[in-house]
This record gives sequence, C-alpha cells and structure tokens, in this order.
Amino acid sequence: MNPVVLKLDLPGYRKVASGKVREIFDLGASFLFVATDRISAFDCIMPQGIPGKGRILTQLSRFWFEYLADQPPNHLISTELSDLPADLAPFHEQLDGRFMIVQKLEMIPVECVVRGYLVGSGFKEYQAQGSVCGLKLPAGLKLADRLPEPIFTPAAKAQSGHDENIAFETMVERIGQARAEALRALSLDIYQRAAKYALTRGVIIADTKFEFGLWGSTLVLADEVLTPDSSRYWPVDAYRAGANPPSFDKQYLRDYLEGLSWDKTPPAPNLPDDIVAGTAKRYQECFSLLTS
Repeated sequence: MNPVVLKLDLPGYRKVASGKVREIFDLGASFLFVATDRISAFDCIMPQGIPGKGRILTQLSRFWFEYLADQPPNHLISTELSDLPADLAPFHEQLDGRFMIVQKLEMIPVECVVRGYLVGSGFKEYQAQGSVCGLKLPAGLKLADRLPEPIFTPAAKAQSGHDENIAFETMVERIGQARAEALRALSLDIYQRAAKYALTRGVIIADTKFEFGLWGSTLVLADEVLTPDSSRYWPVDAYRAGANPPSFDKQYLRDYLEGLSWDKTPPAPNLPDDIVAGTAKRYQECFSLLTS
C-alpha cells in the first residue's frame, strides 16, 4: 500500500512552489508536479491527509489529458517512473502514481471557469441579481438546475485565498481580445466534451476550472484537469433540481467542518477517521466511475 504523503523534499532539486496540494520541482528542461495527499477546506490545510488522494488526482488528470487527445495540446510529458532522473530512484515509492513531468510554460494568470449548473456562489448571486458573474440568466431557475447552455466565468488567480471572479471584459483588458476569446472557446469545448462523456458513466460535471499556459504562441492546457479538486462532480442517480446533490469531492469534509465551532482560521482541527475514510471513498468512487 502506498504511503500517505503530506510533504516531500527531493535533495538536489529546487522546489519551485508548494501549494495546498502540489509540490513543484525544477528538473531543468521540465517541471515535476507531485500531488500530495493534503486536503484543504476554507483555505486551511487539514492536519490529516486523505489516503490515495494525490494518486487519484494525478491519474484522473492523465486520463482526461489522454481522452482529450491533444485537442488542445497539454503540458503532460510523462507519468512513468523510468522517465524520472536516475537519482530519484530512492523516492519511487513516494512518487509512484502521483507525479507528472510537464512542460515549462508561460502561465496565463486567469482561471478559466465553466459552469453548466446553477449552484454554489453562482446560485447565491442569481437569487440576488438574476445573474451569475454578471451574466443574466432566465428567471425561475432552481438550485442545481442545468443552465440553458454552459457559461464561461473567468477568475483572477490569487496567490492565497479565494480566486476573484472577473468580468470577461476585464479578462480582455488583461490578456487581449483574441487570446481571451480563444480561451473562452477552448474552455467551453473541453467542458462540453468531458461532460458528455461523464454522463455516459453516470456522473454530472456541474462546473470546473481550467488553467492554460503558452508554449511560444500556442495555448496549452496545464495544471490538473477535471479532477474532484478542480470540478464539482455529482452522481446522476442522486441528482434532483432544487436541492444540493451529494458530490464526489471535499464537500463531505466541508459539511463536517461547518458543524463544528471552528472559526475557519488556522490551525485546522484534527479529522476523525470516519471523515478521512468517507472523503477518500468519494474521491475513489469518482475515479472508478469515470475510468473503469
């Protein structure tokens, strides 16, 4: 059984970044992305990891990169242990199944969010203003309703805390009209292709976010893609408009934390074994439904 990995250092390799989940190392011509088993909620990293989570995120990203068939191009080079530098052999047990060797890109500082269903912060805005991220929607929609068509709602990437929703016009100001329109079209296309496939496996992709970078002038799909950390997944058989469906992500953990007296500031509380196990089960079930 693979060990739970909460932190990783690789002697001789500079750690470029350490996020809520990923450790990124410089391999020279490429980057090494390592998905740990850390999990965060309300912008706080929990003391306990979720067994297998990093491997599921990595393997699901690999699945989707392959499913999308390089349309658009993506940054994945390899997930094979044999392609790692030889001096990383002592770390194979920790790295196995949870790493990606990826292209170095010039990252675009915008999160490309696509929403296919009315839920979360989007539903709250709709209730107050009849819109989602400034986009007007038909009257009379209920919680978790499928939208008439998917909508593109970009966000500004934040170094810490929540990303900030921005208008498409603001995105245009920051990266230019042609590039913004290209990213919107790419994001909507990827979402619709993935959502159509997921439905055949009994899974709804309610919303998701993508990141892109530039390889020269070519737009490249980067980071993770369509994982339970970057997407809201629902089981088709439990979906009912008008109510929040159960989800294959950390909503189960958030619901537990909401019932505590914790003020949502560090340090985060210790998690009971059943909450850890229940969260792990949901990630695994999502992976199995989509890939088996």
